[in-house]
Amino acid sequence: MKIVSTNIGERRVIDWKGELVTTGIFKFSVDVPVFLDTEAVVGDVISNVESHGGILQAIYGYSLKHYDFFKPLCPDIDWQFGMFGENLTLDDLDETKIHQGDVFKVGEAILEASKQRNPCMKLGIRFNDMKIVKQFWNTTFCGVYFKVLQTGFVKSGDEFIPIKRCQENPTIADLYLAKKIEKKE
Repeated sequence: MKIVSTNIGERRVIDWKGELVTTGIFKFSVDVPVFLDTEAVVGDVISNVESHGGILQAIYGYSLKHYDFFKPLCPDIDWQFGMFGENLTLDDLDETKIHQGDVFKVGEAILEASKQRNPCMKLGIRFNDMKIVKQFWNTTFCGVYFKVLQTGFVKSGDEFIPIKRCQENPTIADLYLAKKIEKKE
């Protein structure tokens, strides 16, 4: 698993059906190393600090392979890295194989898989179509939030080197499916 793109976003105010919504989901690829700090990527804006960022959700990683699933569902989108609001687009992140607590060395940083990403309306705003939220929920392609155990710079091409596996813990996909069931109840 390696970084294909590092992505940051700026604060945007979007008029969504007559309501002004502030978001940082519009991420764009950058060609320079980014610094992974304890609660966020330096230079990346987090608009909703109750739901994003912080110790357990400092970094959001998403798989480029998942893009292939969603592209046919959203053929009119101008696909770019960072479409799902991820800080790190990874070549092959598999939520069914990453366990909560797994630790990786990447670039200068050390990251711990902490939790799943649950979609919200801002994903629909990013895609200009709320159907994407339900389509996202109907997969296990949730991406992974990482806790930063050691801060440092990362860049495109850096590999995720496993340094601790926690196979006794649930996978990120297991956590996501449990949240989906909880949401329906």
